[in-house]
Amino acid sequence: MHPTWAVDTLDPEKLLQCPYDKNHQIRACRFPYHLIKCRKNHPDVANKLATCPFNARHQVPRAEISHHISSCDDKSCIEQDVVNQTRNLGQKTLAESTWQCPPCDEDWDKDLWEQTSTPFVWGTANYCGNNSPASNIVMEHKSNLASGMRVPKSLPYVLPWKNNGNAQ
Repeated sequence: MHPTWAVDTLDPEKLLQCPYDKNHQIRACRFPYHLIKCRKNHPDVANKLATCPFNARHQVPRAEISHHISSCDDKSCIEQDVVNQTRNLGQKTLAESTWQCPPCDEDWDKDLWEQTSTPFVWGTANYCGNNSPASNIVMEHKSNLASGMRVPKSLPYVLPWKNNGNAQ
């Protein structure tokens, strides 16, 4: 005999009784979520119940879990799935992959040593590498300021908290 909450859960609107609190009537579609929440709220009852290995919605007293496992309706579904998978594996021969990694001509360590040892310094002339088609072009830092203009080195005014108490 199955508890009322373990019977047909195909109808999402069917009310199922909570195994942790007999006053809770939960719709079947919400039942798994309720079980998790109610298990946390009732640890004393949770310690007395065992979870069915075939369907986590089935919470039965620990003393009855062996009987439940032997008669659980969901066990037959899982056993049938195992039988079908075993048959399918026997019929299919898995083809080995023939993919091979393409050859790699890159050598990052060699490329690192072949680079010029000139460090990059902002604002100085920088020459392209010798192997470049543009090896004679000088790359310089360009400024958008008109000639004779420069960026100020300080703010145009003294900040009030920076004047060290001197009145101006």
